[in-house]
Amino acid sequence: MARAWGRGEHPSGLALWRQLAKLGVTALAIPESHDGLGATAMDLVVAFEELGHHAVPGPLVESIAVAPLLAPPQWLPRLASGEVIATVAPWYLDADIADLVLGGTPGALAACVDRTRRLFPAAGDLTEPAFNAGVLACAAQLSGLGRALLEMSVSYAKSRVQFGQPIGQLQAIKHRLAEVLIALDFARPLLYAAAFSGTARDISAAKVACGDAAYLAARTALQVHGAIGYTEEFDLSIWFSKVRALVSVWGTPAEHRARVMAAL
Repeated sequence: MARAWGRGEHPSGLALWRQLAKLGVTALAIPESHDGLGATAMDLVVAFEELGHHAVPGPLVESIAVAPLLAPPQWLPRLASGEVIATVAPWYLDADIADLVLGGTPGALAACVDRTRRLFPAAGDLTEPAFNAGVLACAAQLSGLGRALLEMSVSYAKSRVQFGQPIGQLQAIKHRLAEVLIALDFARPLLYAAAFSGTARDISAAKVACGDAAYLAARTALQVHGAIGYTEEFDLSIWFSKVRALVSVWGTPAEHRARVMAAL
């Protein structure tokens, strides 16, 4: 138990989780009465944006944002300290190493495009507040992932020389990067508004907007980087695969668009 989650390997080491616990991340959503920090939804969004920005693996949404709303009170201090890792329905991420499973019984291990995500999907139920917390945290992760992908693309465009000049000087590249920036900048206020209001409509709108912006950032990153962007050995693949995975978990874009429409 010495290593943190790595690309394609079983999360047998929990060093990374311990580091998050030392920073207080695992205690954010736990009430102060149970040794937590009692953070607001806005605090969680800011934290999960950074977790996404750095492509931090593990059952972050499940254990940090959702489990505190479902776990029996006696488990909350241990969740806050990072001593316990939880997972929840319906994907049961990292159920094989979780200490607390909530919402049902995990199924068999399933493949995922992000090989740091070990899924054990099965039927299970969550309360609406717990589901909304998961959606909001996932949207924040996507916002952070999109921002990181844009930063990597801009950096590469400045350094990659073709036809005697950096490719960032080309109008086609500038326009694509600008479109990503606009999409991310338009999605972020929806994310913060959802954290403030807490309504299902706003949370679903944020998930759609952040997912679309992150997916655009991922596609643009591949186009800017060219062939090297498609290789698993290149770090870009870590962020790209996480975007592909998170866009469709905690509700697909179509499901969240339907939820927004139903609320209007």
